[in-house]
Amino acid sequence: MIKLVAFLGNYGAEYEKNRHNAAWIFASQLPFYEKLVWQKKFKGEYAVAETSLLAEWFSETKIHAKKDGSAPIVPDGASDKIYFLKPYTYMNLSGESLGEISRFFKILPEQILVVHDELELPLGTVSLKWSGGLGGHNGLRSIKSVFGTADFWRLRIGLTKPADKNIADYVLSNFTEDEQIVLAQEFSSVNTLLAKIILSNDEGLQKLLQGWSKKHLADL
Repeated sequence: MIKLVAFLGNYGAEYEKNRHNAAWIFASQLPFYEKLVWQKKFKGEYAVAETSLLAEWFSETKIHAKKDGSAPIVPDGASDKIYFLKPYTYMNLSGESLGEISRFFKILPEQILVVHDELELPLGTVSLKWSGGLGGHNGLRSIKSVFGTADFWRLRIGLTKPADKNIADYVLSNFTEDEQIVLAQEFSSVNTLLAKIILSNDEGLQKLLQGWSKKHLADL
């Protein structure tokens, strides 16, 4: 089960539309984002909500519901509350923020979902992943360093790795208008995926992993 959803990014208006901030852009457009009460703590900003209340919000915003439109069931073995986190440490020190909130609320690494940008996936592609390599991502490297393990869940948002550009300059540059359109199309499906992840027990997570190991959702 997932207890903590952490969105990686860089704090500050100058980074707001950067490719490296894909996870924060995703978070900001979640239909239930404004319903969350955010507080500054743990070297970042965090919110918490009862899972049963989140299920109601999912149905109200039509991102995930039963066939009759009512709230989906919270299965046995799912977490009773979900914490959301946006680290303000900048990407390279993301683990410091995750470490603080995890220690305070006694959350294990395997109960964490890290939402982050991924150069190794094409734009318009999303991937749910458990553990494994870090793909050169400094935010993930920081998290592994703090926890001493890479055994945490990842929701990866593809960027497309450029063949002829400096990687640092590329990820710290803004999405183009066309790329923003692709993200908007992609995120409508990823909203539902995140809702299903939040409402899953361990068995449900494994089923989602099989169907979402890599899924292309939109094109330029």
